[in-house]
Amino acid sequence: MEADGGATVTDAAGTEEGKRSNEGSFDRSIIRSVVSQVGTKWVAGMKGQTMGAGRSKGGKGKQGDCKGDLAFRCYSFWSPLLILILGHLRRLKVTKQDPGVCSNSTMLLPETATQSSYLEVGDTACQMETSYPSSSKSLRFPPRPGQGQAGVKCIVKANHFLAELPNKDLNHYDVAITPEVGSKTVNRAIISKLVRMYRESDLGMRLPAYDGRRSLYTAGELPFVAREFSIKIVDEDEGVNGPKREREYKVSIRFIARADMHHLSQFLAGRHGEAPVEAIKILDTVLRELSAKRYCPVGRSFFSPDIRTPQRLGDGLESWCGFYQSIRPTQMGLSLNIDMSSTAFIEPLPVIDFVAQLLSKDVLSRPLSDSDRTKVKKALRGVKVEVTHRVNVRRKYRVAGLTSQPTRELVFPVDEHSNLKSVVEYFQEMYGFNIQYTHLPCLQVGNQKKASYLPMEACKIVRGQRYTKRLNEKQITSLLKVTCQRPKDRENDILQMVQHNAYDQDPYAKEFGIKISEKLASVEARVLPAPWLKYHDTGKEKDCLPQVGQWNMRNKKMINGSTVSRWACINFSRSVQESAARAFCGELVQMCQVSGMEFNPEPVIPIYSAKPEHVEKALKHIFNASLSKLKGKELELLLAILPDNNGSLYGDLKRICETELGLISQCCLTKHVFKIRKEYLANVSLKINVKMGGRNTVLLDAISWRIPLVSDIPTIIFGADVTHPENGEESSPSIAAVVASQDWPEVTKYAGLVCAQAHRQELIQDLFKTWHDPVRGTMSGGMIRDLLISFRKATGQKPLRIIFYRDGVSEGQFYHVLLYELDAIRKACASLEPNYQPPVTFVVVQKRHHTRLFASNHKDRSSTDKSGNILPGTVVDSKICHPTEFDFYLCSHAGLQGTSRPAHYHVLWDENKFTADGIQSLTNNLCYTYARCTRSVSVVPPVYYAHLAAFRARFYMEPDLPENSSLVGCMNQTSTRAPRLVESGVRLVGESGGVRQLPALKENVKKVMFYC
Repeated sequence: MEADGGATVTDAAGTEEGKRSNEGSFDRSIIRSVVSQVGTKWVAGMKGQTMGAGRSKGGKGKQGDCKGDLAFRCYSFWSPLLILILGHLRRLKVTKQDPGVCSNSTMLLPETATQSSYLEVGDTACQMETSYPSSSKSLRFPPRPGQGQAGVKCIVKANHFLAELPNKDLNHYDVAITPEVGSKTVNRAIISKLVRMYRESDLGMRLPAYDGRRSLYTAGELPFVAREFSIKIVDEDEGVNGPKREREYKVSIRFIARADMHHLSQFLAGRHGEAPVEAIKILDTVLRELSAKRYCPVGRSFFSPDIRTPQRLGDGLESWCGFYQSIRPTQMGLSLNIDMSSTAFIEPLPVIDFVAQLLSKDVLSRPLSDSDRTKVKKALRGVKVEVTHRVNVRRKYRVAGLTSQPTRELVFPVDEHSNLKSVVEYFQEMYGFNIQYTHLPCLQVGNQKKASYLPMEACKIVRGQRYTKRLNEKQITSLLKVTCQRPKDRENDILQMVQHNAYDQDPYAKEFGIKISEKLASVEARVLPAPWLKYHDTGKEKDCLPQVGQWNMRNKKMINGSTVSRWACINFSRSVQESAARAFCGELVQMCQVSGMEFNPEPVIPIYSAKPEHVEKALKHIFNASLSKLKGKELELLLAILPDNNGSLYGDLKRICETELGLISQCCLTKHVFKIRKEYLANVSLKINVKMGGRNTVLLDAISWRIPLVSDIPTIIFGADVTHPENGEESSPSIAAVVASQDWPEVTKYAGLVCAQAHRQELIQDLFKTWHDPVRGTMSGGMIRDLLISFRKATGQKPLRIIFYRDGVSEGQFYHVLLYELDAIRKACASLEPNYQPPVTFVVVQKRHHTRLFASNHKDRSSTDKSGNILPGTVVDSKICHPTEFDFYLCSHAGLQGTSRPAHYHVLWDENKFTADGIQSLTNNLCYTYARCTRSVSVVPPVYYAHLAAFRARFYMEPDLPENSSLVGCMNQTSTRAPRLVESGVRLVGESGGVRQLPALKENVKKVMFYC
């Protein structure tokens, strides 16, 4: 993947310096000094390199210069050394002209141009001031440029609880347990027994906190620097009765370091920019210690059937309620973030009952089919069971598989002479247990070489096992009902959970001197105003001001209505008669016309009915029949009526239409045909319009040139996301998607590109890449480059400012993602023309966090929406935000049900010098431009589109969907199967670990927002 997707993270740092060397000059004496520290064997090589001999003009420079993209390749060779060097070098700046005053800029060239032609540039080329991060050590995220002032001020409550810092020394010890144990539960049991045995003696009365792996922490020093202990514990799989089998472990404890609490205090006060990660980790571990003993830990959450009665989800699963807990550095100091959480656990049922629920059939009287056996095997693999046929022993085993034969046919050797005995006879003779359901297979436990067989009826599922596989639609719906809480109820549950946990009585918190407040943090917020939206002047309402995050299309016409002259309809639903389909199409056409589109009321050919299993044949028939009637002209739009439960039909239809036939399609479910609602038709018309190249609405400020740092110069806005496979899908690739605005100043149309990459790879590999063409030499490509070219073709101007919204990045990945992907953006720009480096603002968008905001007074209807949530536009950039960095929480949408989750935006790079009000208002206003509905959305639209694009691509790759799935509602979404706008397909991980390509989207499909 690296050869196609660009350099690795360490290479990225080196190549950024390579770019800089082409535009400025290094102090060679400093470099030689650093090199001498790294190793003298590199000096000779360094002398042969010219580290930047000045800026070149017209593609010419002094001998030894690295030109354009060649600079990247030149320094890629030296990147291993450069990474060592760059950690010692100060960041360099290259002063250039402001891109806003640039004139006669060199236009972006078509992607078919040769590499050498990119090097030609005149003296008037756009230039800017920039400094590149070279490594995570030299990288500093931008500081907060003051707090925002726009909007109406208000007070909200946040589920953050102030934590008072200890005034004790915190010490870190390394723990080594031999033989090594893979289970955190067993590790904790070993250390717990060690503390019970030795606390009053060898541990000097200390009560340590343990992370379950290699780290142990104490408040104050232990009486030793290093010591080894011998601990014996009972094997957890031996059960509660019967003979005990002890195992002995050697535990080595060794002092590592003392946590710098002064550094933490300085960081929280904003006087130190780098977070003391180790000190924060210690405090987090301390506060989790007691909960880890009380509850079932899952990630950063804890679950228990005692917190709330488990609810059945179906197919042998139940939901457990729990809470999320994490210590966070904030402007108000350290805070403990507590939130309610729920997840699926396997019901502690007899295995036979579990199988009956899973298959929804009587399994006691008939054998399992091959498909049933496969389903049961998949569900039970890895699940721990305990035997019930032995009165005094409840041993536990982990299921490895299922026998292919029924129990009555199973035999095994009992001695070295290969004498055989049946499983039925063995259980009768050995345990006096009569197996009743001999037609069922046995559970297989142990490994393949020494497998053991357990009858299903003799096993029960052990309680407390989280279900990690994919939930089906019914289970997801049931789980959402459990987790959906109104804001007031969620707030009360959180407060009750804090009181139940009684942190003031926590012996570990007391030991370390940590105090936790029992009150929700009170935070100053601001409600940003909704933006004015512009519609077509021919409508009764030309402008619209949304109210509480929503509006409608009554008396309005789309600002740019598209034209549909040639369309057809295909009906895959057996229950929809042709007359009903015709009536539905007529209503839809009328709604499109009323909304401002030009829509031919008559289809090219009569409505065509087909069976779902004949989808490919039917689509090609429609395509060819229309082509024949139109005498060579192709259909512009295909309407498709699908069954409510359509399995893989939706995905097959989209794949065929978009990659084989070049058809834009709009799918509708049967239930909407029988119950036609104008609100539904209005939303479908919005989708059709943008799929056909139109615009629904635009920000009035955008077309009035009033958006700061967007309206002044051509600006392109990117959205990017990476989605990963479900748990248990170890061979499936991750999907990366990037979209970019294709109009300016409107910023409403987005082109989307998708690529598949290595399993669980978070860095987007195909942002920029180079390859060698035998004829044209070294070529450049990748998603960023192609989208920049597309913007130039669509607007006639090249982007002079880049705003990049990135979804799906956890805090621990901030540095790596920024280094790698900012480097790719730089390379993509530089590959188009020398010195083309528009300023970049890189913003991470996070939705998978647990911060919730509540109205200060739930009874005050003026401060909440209809669902009881805070008002759309509520922004928080104080108190619960980062002590020094540029982040904010924004709730840009009105709640429908449950508690709204604000999006967390974190600015990691900002060469455009946004103010707090500038980036917050821009982000909030963009949330009103989402094409698919007349509501503001919860995340900025380019990120939303990128997520939909990635989801569609995975749907293409996974045609086998869960049973009874209905996907049109959530799958009428994006994708593009080409990682580039030209000639290349999505790259998939093959069986051998390589990649294979899928066919590209048809050209006419690429040009529109087909994914809406």
